[in-house]
Amino acid sequence: MRSAEPGARGGPSVDGIEAAAYTLPTSTPEADGTLAWQETTLVVVHARSGATTGLGYTYGAPETAAYVRGHLAPVVTGRCALDVPAAAGAMARAVRNDGRPGLVAGAVSAVDIALWDLKARLLGLPLTQLLGRARERVRVYGSGGFTTYDDAQQDRQLRDWAEGQGIPRVKIKIGESWGSAEQRDRHRIARARASIGDATELYVDANGAYTVKQAVRMARCLEDHDVRWFEEPVSSDDPDGLARIRSATTVEVAAGEYGYTLPYFGQLLRAGAVDCLQADATRCGGLTVWLRAAALAEAFGVDISGHCAPHAHAAVAAAVPNLRHLEWFHDHVRLESLWFDGTLDPSGGHIAPGADGAPGHGLTFKTADAEPRRTG
Repeated sequence: MRSAEPGARGGPSVDGIEAAAYTLPTSTPEADGTLAWQETTLVVVHARSGATTGLGYTYGAPETAAYVRGHLAPVVTGRCALDVPAAAGAMARAVRNDGRPGLVAGAVSAVDIALWDLKARLLGLPLTQLLGRARERVRVYGSGGFTTYDDAQQDRQLRDWAEGQGIPRVKIKIGESWGSAEQRDRHRIARARASIGDATELYVDANGAYTVKQAVRMARCLEDHDVRWFEEPVSSDDPDGLARIRSATTVEVAAGEYGYTLPYFGQLLRAGAVDCLQADATRCGGLTVWLRAAALAEAFGVDISGHCAPHAHAAVAAAVPNLRHLEWFHDHVRLESLWFDGTLDPSGGHIAPGADGAPGHGLTFKTADAEPRRTG
């Protein structure tokens, strides 16, 4: 269905939405505390207005692309390309009976990101300039350290970030096998600290693998190794449990990557569950909802951190005053470097979105390079 008049207000209209999925095997088998995987799927959306095209994307099941083509493209096509919040609202209403969380949220997010990029390109502006900057540079942290890595693999990756690229913040996965390998978790934390030395901040992510009391027990180990960030010690669906852990440790507690709606972030903040809120623009509803989540966090006196997909977040991260940092996630950085032109350099622990003056977010998808990996 089409829920707006074509060319509303006489502005440029969205002439079409295209979507495709591409799957790339990981460099080695990977796992965190609660999931294992051997491939990553990128879902790419292009939004067209005349000769101008905007690019958006998400990570998820290949079927996400079909949902964009079949359900969201008719909702957005014909709308004024400058009125992105109106398109976001129309998509949110249109998916009511399909269930917003999960695959559908990823589809909405990818379209929303594409529409913001399209608007900036139509206006001939870098997306950072369209949104307005709160900062010129955005801090990043190296993220990987999968539980499948042996000591040598983990050491190489951490040293590459800390020494090779000068990124002074790194993160590893813990909570191996749903928290059943505590001793190995402790060993890997100690090894990580030995790899990076005392000057680099060390973060850990349990992906919800622990129980509350187990997480409190592990937090003592984290304090001993000066770990600054304890991500999802328990599931973010347990805000009260997160709040109990937060009150029991000096390590900062973070969660929110599985927030698909704004009320979800409000629930975490009202519960006092996090020291830093995470939000993922490729899941939560694109840049439109990510900006609202950042404002909500600021109202609670809490910073926000962008989860994964660093290039999708770069411009919007530069726009908010309460940004902590972005996750320079190994899988996504690898894929984005292969299949996008216009990627950013994290040397020194920062990226500078919009510095080259390119319109939009500055990314171009290398369709010909990715086409052999198309899966949807």
